Amino acid sequence: MVFGVIVIPVILYLILLIPGAAPPVQPAGKRDPFAWNRDEYWSHLEMRFKEARSVGCTGLTARINDGFDEMERLLAPLDTGAMLPETPLLVDLENNLFELAMHLAACPERLEDYIELFGRLRFLVKKQSAHWNLNSRSGRDCIYRLLYGGRTAIEEIMIQWPEPTVPAVSRGTDEASVTPFANILGVKIHSGDVLVSRGGAPTSALIARGNDYPGNFSHVALVHVDEETGIVSIIESHIECGVTVSRIEDYLRDTKLRVMVLRLRADLPLMRADPMLPHRAAKHALHRAMTEHIPYDFEMDFSDGQKMFCSEVASGAYRQVGVNLWMGLSYISSAGVKSWLAAFGVKNFITQEPSDLEYDPQLRVVAEWRDYETLYKDRLDNAVVDVMLEAANKGARLDYDLYLLPVARVLKAYSVVLNRCGGVGPIPKGMSATAALRNQWFSNRHRKVKEQLELLTRRFEETNGHMPPYWELIKLARQAYDMAGD
Repeated sequence: MVFGVIVIPVILYLILLIPGAAPPVQPAGKRDPFAWNRDEYWSHLEMRFKEARSVGCTGLTARINDGFDEMERLLAPLDTGAMLPETPLLVDLENNLFELAMHLAACPERLEDYIELFGRLRFLVKKQSAHWNLNSRSGRDCIYRLLYGGRTAIEEIMIQWPEPTVPAVSRGTDEASVTPFANILGVKIHSGDVLVSRGGAPTSALIARGNDYPGNFSHVALVHVDEETGIVSIIESHIECGVTVSRIEDYLRDTKLRVMVLRLRADLPLMRADPMLPHRAAKHALHRAMTEHIPYDFEMDFSDGQKMFCSEVASGAYRQVGVNLWMGLSYISSAGVKSWLAAFGVKNFITQEPSDLEYDPQLRVVAEWRDYETLYKDRLDNAVVDVMLEAANKGARLDYDLYLLPVARVLKAYSVVLNRCGGVGPIPKGMSATAALRNQWFSNRHRKVKEQLELLTRRFEETNGHMPPYWELIKLARQAYDMAGD
């Protein structure tokens, strides 16, 4: 009797310990991921930044004013004629954007002017890109370099000044809309607006960075504002439970390192014919979410409306009213990144990533929230994930603790029972026990590397008198990765 009590659990444990089939190793895609390939230029900017700090604001005022004048001169042609993405003037814009940011990082007195300048640049570049093929290499590279590069430049300035001289909300284009609206955190949000955000979990950083054009966002949600009550509902898809409807208070309560508001352009032909189109899209999404259970789509197949990952909530709703969002699809080409994502259940590597929606010329950027503390965390998380993905592309595996597999399988069985009863278990529906363990391993590894990176970052600041720019942060993250061990 005693023998059976001991042996049977041991046998069951050993059976449950048998690993399943490993996810297939993914081949590299046909495209090469974007690379800046400007290390010498970054070093040059850093050297000039140190020189600018020694000069101080008094000596930099004339240079900064000249930089703004030059940017105005370069922006003017974008508003008057069509340009191809290969136009040399756009390269000049990029360089001058970075040069001006370098001076402002040493003297941020005109940071608000710079943010406004970047807003106009983004508006004009997106206007030009409406005529580009955003699935082409030249079109995507150009808009990414200017829009992602511009945001990065702003944040390089902000990160050098612990007490930012600008509010947490950066205004974009208040695109005209006739749909119901509500005021949220000082911004007028309309029904049909799309919210792209960044969560605080390590996997949020993986989603934001794990594609050919690493970005800042990991989640997409759709806004519905009731025309009679004014109640704001947020329709989104969560890994844990699939598509849900949340109150705006609950949406904002979840950790958000940044949030951007996007709105469909009022001058699009479909919008001219039906200005309430965004509200109809939001009503469709709300109705489905309230009347159906739509599970999370781990495969990231945006053509399958029966399951939905977060981006599909917006793209599926707008598809119903004739608008195809993500004019430039997202590509995941690196073999290591693909293999890691496949280990989480991803099967589609041409998809719709949250970060890439910002570049869709059909959408205006209305506003973006960010502050120093969340910006600092965002940068650290990005750097750690970027270095972990470098290791993945060199053959590092997304591992898990084998001894925990029996426990995870029991928890998965328990989760399945809860799911069938309408509940939510510890392991999400659609996620395997091994994928859950890999998620845990990834988060633990990320935490260990980040702890080392925080130490190295503080030492850098103490030695140099300023925060490391992102290219230096990556170097430090590589050291932290080695220090953290296996």
